[in-house]
Amino acid sequence: MEEKEYKLIVRGGRRLGGVIPISGMKNAALPILFACALNKETCILQNVPEVKDIQTTVGILTAMGVTVNYLTPTTLEVNGAGFKSCTSPAHLVKKIRASSYLMGVELGRTGKTCIVYPGGCDFNRPLDLHISGFEAMGAEMSTTGAGYSGEAADGMMPAKITMRTVSVGATVNMILAATLTPGHTIIANAAKEPHIVALACFLNACGANITNAGTSEIHVYGVPSLHGCSYRIPPDMIEAGTYMVAAAAAGGRVTLTGLYPEHLSATTDHLRQMGVEVIEDAENERITVIAPAKFKAIRLETSPYPGFPTDMQPQLAALMAVAEGVSEIFETVIDGRFAYLNELRKMGVRTIGQTEQSVCIIGVDKLVPAVMKSTDLRGGAAMVIAALMADGVSEITNVALIDRGYDDIEGKLSSIGADIQRVEVVETDETTPAHKPVVNS
Repeated sequence: MEEKEYKLIVRGGRRLGGVIPISGMKNAALPILFACALNKETCILQNVPEVKDIQTTVGILTAMGVTVNYLTPTTLEVNGAGFKSCTSPAHLVKKIRASSYLMGVELGRTGKTCIVYPGGCDFNRPLDLHISGFEAMGAEMSTTGAGYSGEAADGMMPAKITMRTVSVGATVNMILAATLTPGHTIIANAAKEPHIVALACFLNACGANITNAGTSEIHVYGVPSLHGCSYRIPPDMIEAGTYMVAAAAAGGRVTLTGLYPEHLSATTDHLRQMGVEVIEDAENERITVIAPAKFKAIRLETSPYPGFPTDMQPQLAALMAVAEGVSEIFETVIDGRFAYLNELRKMGVRTIGQTEQSVCIIGVDKLVPAVMKSTDLRGGAAMVIAALMADGVSEITNVALIDRGYDDIEGKLSSIGADIQRVEVVETDETTPAHKPVVNS
């Protein structure tokens, strides 16, 4: 069945105020869901976000024999007893980057893997670190025109794997591959992100033996099997950061609940540099954002956690667009991340000196409404933020990309006073698209 196409209509210029609850972390829920395929017993996952990438992952796993039942919209019962390696549906694997985790799961459970090239946002993110890590553990890997395959004829072996550069995805895959591999595997120069810690905590709750997650050297002591458990997905620091920026951009005072302020330190620090007041309440898992009269230009450089996250770079760029002075962005994590700027320029965003890794943004007094197309997940969020600042009506198409990582973005923003509506794009004839409102039931 062909998926429906939607766009967001945003009437900007409204001050925001109120409370937004934060959903579970997509980037933790995805590897944890795939990790359930290592487990022949039943796990209960709570606080799973209702986003498109989760739906795609559930589709992949169920097609491969994993049993997934929704106990509530955010609570899943998952049993991997029936998992069959090398049976992943290509059309779903191509939709998300996280499908690369199938390689670690398949090699760790059966010693054999075969997947088509994973999808996701259109960035240049090769999987060479994943491949070299698997090879260090005894798998013979190959790349074809269609995807990746590999086999450990004598079984996966423990190894010391030193990452050339820090990679969240490769760290996840090495943990998945090593969990059931007998012996002691060391992952050096490992990623430290909260979702790495969450994956290790989940697997340990299932009987795995993983230590030092959250540091640069993770130790995995292979176990023969896993058992069931109940685990709550931690809050999404990127969703929280996005709404922090949106609240500041549109003015007013907004409180975000159900989050961990310590995960947001880099975003909080940069917002404070721009003049935003941020009140942290770690005990009650809350943050309140109060917008200033004017924003200050800043210098931003992305880097692995605990540095400033690349997934928050486009959102901050939208705020820089109206800051006094010239802001600088240095992107050190993902190449090709600036495609969204072509769309923001339609709103009057001014940039100079753009390269693959850097750009300067010259602040303007006011943005103007425009029709834009989401270029990627976080770039689409940046367009929503920019539209909230512009007086008049903006449209953002290709909303499916935004839905990959945000649970009801229009509903949450509407709840704090934004005028934002999702509409279905309907083709009325060969040349003229129309639209109709979507009413949430």
